[in-house]
Amino acid sequence: MPKVINIEPTPNPDALKFLVNPAILKAGSRSFKDFGAAVGDPLGSALFGLGKVTSVFYMDRFVTVNKEPSAEWSDLIDPICEAIEDLKLPDDATGEGPRPAPSADANETLARINSLLDTRIRPGLAGDGGGLEVISFDGQTLEISYHGACGSCPSSTSGTLRYIEGMLQEEVDPAIRVISW
Repeated sequence: MPKVINIEPTPNPDALKFLVNPAILKAGSRSFKDFGAAVGDPLGSALFGLGKVTSVFYMDRFVTVNKEPSAEWSDLIDPICEAIEDLKLPDDATGEGPRPAPSADANETLARINSLLDTRIRPGLAGDGGGLEVISFDGQTLEISYHGACGSCPSSTSGTLRYIEGMLQEEVDPAIRVISW
């Protein structure tokens, strides 16, 4: 069973990052924006079951929980820690980490994009309790989705998105557009 070893604030006041040991997943991540999406996932379901939770994102050694703006962290922190620490870890815990299959023409470009995201963007987002998933790439438009603390943070849909687009235009292709949903 995992143990919450620290709780960190994120740039989003409605999200906290719960650091855990041992790792919850060996690879990938899981992200749920509502209770329905979390059905079948023991941790996601348990956290949404607490009420006042608006999203759950987790990967290897952290869980980020977003709350309703009207909810108080003082009412949620202990139940969230208990839900995390009650989780029974399977021996083969692995994340899904889905990445869509691009067209043959976009494979090389998408691989380069993911490499840049993996080295320059995702570590920073994970440091703030968030993540980024590539939803699709048609050769010119990259569609992404933010998860965890980044999913409801205003700066992810403005400054961070523009930074990612600028970086990819400069280092991959000036015609690339980045959109999020």
